[in-house]
Amino acid sequence: MRMIAASGSHELEIRRSRFLCTLARVADEAEAAAFVAAQKRAHRDATHNCSAYVVGEFGELTKSSDDGEPAGTAGIPMLEVLVRRGLTGTAAVVTRYFGGVKLGAGGLVRAYSQAVSEAVDAVGVVELRPVTRVEVTVDHALAGRFLGDLHAHGPQPDDVRYGDAVHAEVSVPSDGLDDFTAWAAEVTAGQARLRTVGTGHSEVPVTP
Repeated sequence: MRMIAASGSHELEIRRSRFLCTLARVADEAEAAAFVAAQKRAHRDATHNCSAYVVGEFGELTKSSDDGEPAGTAGIPMLEVLVRRGLTGTAAVVTRYFGGVKLGAGGLVRAYSQAVSEAVDAVGVVELRPVTRVEVTVDHALAGRFLGDLHAHGPQPDDVRYGDAVHAEVSVPSDGLDDFTAWAAEVTAGQARLRTVGTGHSEVPVTP
């Protein structure tokens, strides 16, 4: 799965019309719809506020709107950019301020596609890779070496707590969990105690 690295916006001008594309990371359809509505309120003086979004773990839910542009010239081209980039959890609104020169159907398709594509390039893309959150518990006598090796060679700990023992929570790539378990056992001479506490995703920047 991929999604934009951060929310943001990008503007371009084509034949005197301004096209402002605003992108947002969204968790679900309700959040995407709320973002679109907020952009329409913020730019109520614009000629059009066209939109598209992709949500769902596998990008299975999509929606687009031409918002008054000729059918198929805005929302669908915007959506195709998001889908082609393999993005999910992403919403886009392209706000158009008409500059007095008509672009024609083909020109509109190119303009809205370009606006979204350039905005995605501007904010960047990350790949979501599955991770397993593991709590590693070690005695205080072993904690120094374990944490030192973890900082130097392993995934960085998300949280470290000190009590009757030292508890470090680590996000481990799910496909590397067996290797991490073996490494922790080796570093602590088999004294580390591991417990799975959840799952999630890590974000890895995607090079254009």
